[in-house]
Amino acid sequence: MLDAARAKARRGELRLTVPIGYIWHREYGLTVDPDLRMQEVVHLVFARFRQLASARQTYLSLATEQVHFPRPSDGKKLVSFDWTPIRYRNVMSLLKNPFYAGAYIYGKTEKRTTMVDGRLRKTYKHGKPFDQWEVVLKDHHDGYIDWAEFERNQKLLALNAYGRAGGVKSGRGGAALLAGMMTCARCGRRLSVAYRGRRPQPVYRCEHPSTQPHKPRCCTFGASRPDEAVARELLRAVEPLAVDAARQAELTFMQAQAEQRRVRELELQQARYDATLAERRYAACDPDNRLIAAQLEKSWEAALQRVQACERQLASLQSSQAQAEWPDFSGLAEELDAAWHSPQVTSRTRQQLLRALVQDIVVDVDEKAREVILVIHWHGGQHSELRVAKPRSGEHGCRTSDEAVEVIRRMAGRWSDEHIAASLNRMGMPTGQGKTWTAHRVSSLRRVRDIRAYKPAEGDGQWLTMSQAAAKLGVSNHRIRSLIRQGLLPAEQVVPRAPYQIRAAALEDQRVLDAISRTSRPCRAENDKQISMFSST
Repeated sequence: MLDAARAKARRGELRLTVPIGYIWHREYGLTVDPDLRMQEVVHLVFARFRQLASARQTYLSLATEQVHFPRPSDGKKLVSFDWTPIRYRNVMSLLKNPFYAGAYIYGKTEKRTTMVDGRLRKTYKHGKPFDQWEVVLKDHHDGYIDWAEFERNQKLLALNAYGRAGGVKSGRGGAALLAGMMTCARCGRRLSVAYRGRRPQPVYRCEHPSTQPHKPRCCTFGASRPDEAVARELLRAVEPLAVDAARQAELTFMQAQAEQRRVRELELQQARYDATLAERRYAACDPDNRLIAAQLEKSWEAALQRVQACERQLASLQSSQAQAEWPDFSGLAEELDAAWHSPQVTSRTRQQLLRALVQDIVVDVDEKAREVILVIHWHGGQHSELRVAKPRSGEHGCRTSDEAVEVIRRMAGRWSDEHIAASLNRMGMPTGQGKTWTAHRVSSLRRVRDIRAYKPAEGDGQWLTMSQAAAKLGVSNHRIRSLIRQGLLPAEQVVPRAPYQIRAAALEDQRVLDAISRTSRPCRAENDKQISMFSST
């Protein structure tokens, strides 16, 4: 009988217990379950995993949307189901089962016999490797996915296994963009991420304490500069395809919204059917049998409450989708850099985008040139090399920009720290920590960079500030600014938006004195070609 069952299985005719989403039909054999709600939830799991590339993230996403999954309520018969909130084991059971790829599988497990306390003990359901499965019939029935996608899913699940050597980890978030993507060019091991400092900053380093504990690490370097370099290279690579990517993102967004509505609509349709069935059962009950009638009435009431809950969920979803602002995907295509650094884009999203285009990154450190060498292996076979300057010991990421230092260097001999701080804030140049400038911070930077301070005693009186010029002429700062704007009073600026510097001799110009003496009307230049509105008579 066992040989006959195996022979029947080799022909694909042995009726095994099929997973959720399939049924054995009396006439047509193995077919997809005709329940549209069941088909939709199975397709949704595979589509969401295709999008997120992580089984756990797929589960969390579906659980957030309150997606329900069928659970058998009749044991192994698989005829009636209860729809309960989806669980992680439901997602894994779909992703790891080759039956959903249209393959008929027999003999995946085996029994083992061991000696326990002097007696033979048999244990069952021990999994066997793929090459030892007895029967594998591909394209045996209609699948929810094809066999190529099933193999890709298995490889991705294996690579996502935490702590497995040689595996490229999926995007899990965190401050390091290239976590799990870099391989050491010297020993071939995957680089790990560590966090150091009072405000922890990510650092990439090659760890091999178990195999070579007496040798130093192959390489160690900070994560900020390599992450920025790879991000710039990534944006440069996707820039020619930005418009097509924006259209694909819009299509994906629309499909995701349609899937959510479809799941809610099918759930409401199932709830209404259950309510109608409960009503018919209550109507067919003998009124004199009060025990049965009371129970059927409670079941009917629970089904009606379920209908109302599904209607509220569907209405809430439709209203939220209608009120939500439609993302401007065309704007994202034009402003890739702004979209990449947007606060709404999470680090997990950036890591997933990187993994969609980059297969691996081989890294080495040139100690003589103090450069980190990154060789990017793109999907499709292309390679590109980047060289990033390695920070020296004690050099940190909170570094003031060279433009701000140059402004301070040029203004320090002529202006006080208060004027320099105000000028830097007007020009929108923050400190290395992203803060606004103050006199104390300007003074600290000058001492570190050995920049000479402003000394009023050294002034020879040839140059005046706007306030000094206004005080000397006896007018307001607004009047001096108006004269400078009209070109009557020459003034200079060290850098744009810096305070004005006025020569003392320029205040004795007759044009300036004439403009100051006109106090009965606004101070503005006369136009000889302008015709008066009123006659002279």
